[in-house]
Amino acid sequence: MELNSNLDAFAAKYWHKIDNDHVQCDLCPRSCKLQNNQSGVCFGRACKDNQMVLTTYGKSSGFCIDPIEKKPLFHFQPGTPVLSFGTVGCNLTCKFCQNWNISKSKETTTLTEQARPKIIADVANQLQCSSVAFTYNEPVIFMEYAIETAKECHKLGIKTVAVTAGYIAEKPREEFFQYIDAANVDLKSFNEDFYHKLTGAHLGTVLETLKYIKNKTNVWLEITTLLIPNYNDSPQEIDQLTKWIRENLGEEVPLHFSAFHPAWKMMDSPPTPIATLQLAREIAKKNNLRYVYIGNVHDPEGSCTFCHQCGKAVINRNQYRIVTYNLDKSGCCQHCKTRCSGIFQQECGTWNAKCQPIRLSRE
Repeated sequence: MELNSNLDAFAAKYWHKIDNDHVQCDLCPRSCKLQNNQSGVCFGRACKDNQMVLTTYGKSSGFCIDPIEKKPLFHFQPGTPVLSFGTVGCNLTCKFCQNWNISKSKETTTLTEQARPKIIADVANQLQCSSVAFTYNEPVIFMEYAIETAKECHKLGIKTVAVTAGYIAEKPREEFFQYIDAANVDLKSFNEDFYHKLTGAHLGTVLETLKYIKNKTNVWLEITTLLIPNYNDSPQEIDQLTKWIRENLGEEVPLHFSAFHPAWKMMDSPPTPIATLQLAREIAKKNNLRYVYIGNVHDPEGSCTFCHQCGKAVINRNQYRIVTYNLDKSGCCQHCKTRCSGIFQQECGTWNAKCQPIRLSRE
């Protein structure tokens, strides 16, 4: 239910009144307790007139046409364009955030674009984007906006993508992922102490989200782990993390090891050496994960998809650009006819352009 027509606020779900002066948000495990005119930790949800509202509905920090590989999604409609957008805020407090200027923003002036869900879907259709991605900041915190956009996209045959940290409570998790076709979930560490001290969240909830997506939905799932030197990059932790993925999610879930670059409150930490990423990939492969990638650095082998049966390259990439494509129309290796796990077009997409920021017409 919309509160007013100028997009100032939108009635939010998943909350309850504590007393006449306080409400509690039930969207994520933070369970923020708010007084009137107070925002939650995420900034996007607030108490107005003793009810919970989404203050960023219909507002965006910007729109961009990206290659789907940038999300990163390497096994979901490879070579196709995705219309990406986000709002502001986040329900995590990661000290190493690589997108802090948006996710940590508390300024409404960051929301420079306005677009209702139908406009986003129509523009994506006009620009021949195969999907729309909720990204740049945590989409869980603007789930009402994302869901309404997803409904309009699906009417036009456009897929939806969530790039998320997976920190969401059980009931909203079930509703949110009903409307998502593919997700890349950040598994930031396999250590509860890391999660608590560096992200303000808890590992257990993220693991439950991963298991829910893989085992209870039809959402295509990929995982990203940002490796930070001396924090979550030990061979022991990577071994534990990749074994957990294999045992709980399966060998076919793609895993992306991403390089950290100094950012936000961890400017003194060094960037991730490429050797660390390559070692992590070796450990994951040893633990029988089929599709393991290296991101945020140039590593030709670490960006290619190999057939798990014959070992030959089926998708060669130069970072986000597809160079050669050796899957047939059914997604099978052209060398040995083994099926590659993923959701593929009848033919490989040919859109390999760089990211293109766009402006949507104001309402």
